[in-house]
Amino acid sequence: MRVENRVDCSRGAENCEISLWFRVSQCAGSCNTTLQANLVLLYVQAMNESNAAKSLSALGHDARLSVFRLLVKAGEGGLNVGDIGQHLSIPASTLAHHLSALVDVGLVRQERFGREIRNYANYDVISELVEFLTKECCVGLDQPDGVV
Repeated sequence: MRVENRVDCSRGAENCEISLWFRVSQCAGSCNTTLQANLVLLYVQAMNESNAAKSLSALGHDARLSVFRLLVKAGEGGLNVGDIGQHLSIPASTLAHHLSALVDVGLVRQERFGREIRNYANYDVISELVEFLTKECCVGLDQPDGVV
């Protein structure tokens, strides 16, 4: 087995991506079979007010909201950049800018398959965002100081 790894912390320690590539050759008799897989672990800082504000800001643009909703519709298969552009009629350079904003806050994850980059909605992050926004729903409020 051969293992290669890559660590990318260019977006800061709170958003550090580690990719592990491994090749396994297993042979029963005289076969020559190779399995190659890619495991990507993305460490994202826990949702707090700052991260929630960044996520909501990223979704606060019509084009980015449309991209995210399209990726949700696409489901687990995701979409490549060209498909997103065709569905939404967004020029490639503009789309790259909007995807970058969504990737930076973790709402979209990207995987490279040869020359193609697939984009996927990151359901874990959007679930954390919704949970953060609603975690104190209906708990009631204390009266502010000085109010009788």
